[in-house]
Amino acid sequence: MAQRLAPSVLNADLARLADQVAAIDGVADWVHLDIMDGHFVPNLTMGPPVVESLRRHSDMFFDCHLMVSDPEALLPALAAARVDMVSMHVEALDDPGRALAAAAGAGIAAGLALKPGTPLDAVLPWLDRLDLVLPMTVEPGFGGQAFMADQLPKIRAARAAIDASGRDIALEVDGGVNEASVPDCLAAGADVFVIGSAIFAEADPAAAARRFRTMLDQGNQHP
Repeated sequence: MAQRLAPSVLNADLARLADQVAAIDGVADWVHLDIMDGHFVPNLTMGPPVVESLRRHSDMFFDCHLMVSDPEALLPALAAARVDMVSMHVEALDDPGRALAAAAGAGIAAGLALKPGTPLDAVLPWLDRLDLVLPMTVEPGFGGQAFMADQLPKIRAARAAIDASGRDIALEVDGGVNEASVPDCLAAGADVFVIGSAIFAEADPAAAARRFRTMLDQGNQHP
């Protein structure tokens, strides 16, 4: 399976967001955009207007992680901003099926995300509609947290469920992913790697992204 690198701009210099994204273009596969509302998680970040502005400067694959209380309400604005993928937290959805149908109707690929304490069973009924599964490896809401290795069994179980489904569903890992945790995530079956501070907290984010690109390419050669 192809391993995709999805740098998260949560720890980027947001005053130079377009430049920061341009720095990893051509190395990364996706750019990961964390949308937080200050309710579902304590932090507050960007919203659809920022995403729409960034789209005017980048044609990269926009992977939006919606850490918000009402993700379905943002779908029309995100469709207008021409995002490619949204991940909605299953904990925030009264009716995941309705939300997934709304994303499909808006022309957006959709995934379901899970907090560390949420069992994988919460998303398994929706595998026939999903484009992505995201088991978080930190508590959502803040960048720079330490990777929670106790989530690796959930990633392995998600990989097994995806393979059994026979569908092309991405398995994303997000939270504390760095040089130390990438090998374990690869071994567990993840194929999209959200990496934030380990890239954008570096003096040269492009060089850091290239290091991770090499790690993932080597991992792809040795499944």
